[in-house]
Amino acid sequence: MLDFLFRRLTAEQKRGARLFDAVTRIARHPHWYVEGKIADTIDGRFAVLATVAALVVVRLEQEGARGDAASVALTERFVEVMEAEHRELGLGDPTLGKTVRRLVGSLARRTERWRSAICDLSGWIAATRDSLYRDGVAAEALKHSSDALMRLWLNLQANDVHSLEEGKLE
Repeated sequence: MLDFLFRRLTAEQKRGARLFDAVTRIARHPHWYVEGKIADTIDGRFAVLATVAALVVVRLEQEGARGDAASVALTERFVEVMEAEHRELGLGDPTLGKTVRRLVGSLARRTERWRSAICDLSGWIAATRDSLYRDGVAAEALKHSSDALMRLWLNLQANDVHSLEEGKLE
């Protein structure tokens, strides 16, 4: 009730924040880095975050206009967080924009790759390798990550757009 009277004094949650927070929680699960043997580095963690976000975007695209709006909100939040994180790492204005554009491009490439993998599941393992691993990977680690992404995809499919917007991804 007071929110209506004092709208400027109450903190509004940013668009896509719950969804992005849920994506981040999934990307932080230790199994990616232990059993999946993804490098526990900034690049490795980004690969997991961008892969999970890409799968969520592909799922949201299946939901029409509301899903598209949620996908845009997730992507906008992704950009905001990447910019803030890289500022904290010490990147300044001359290089920050270029770096964030590169990261967003990486998300876009992963999203396109997962669109294809969803349409043709025979490419699922290749999509996993391309999306998560920079160099060679052991077969067991690749299988672990591929299976984990398939479980995530099935969970995403089981939820409606409202649940996804609320961050219910698992």
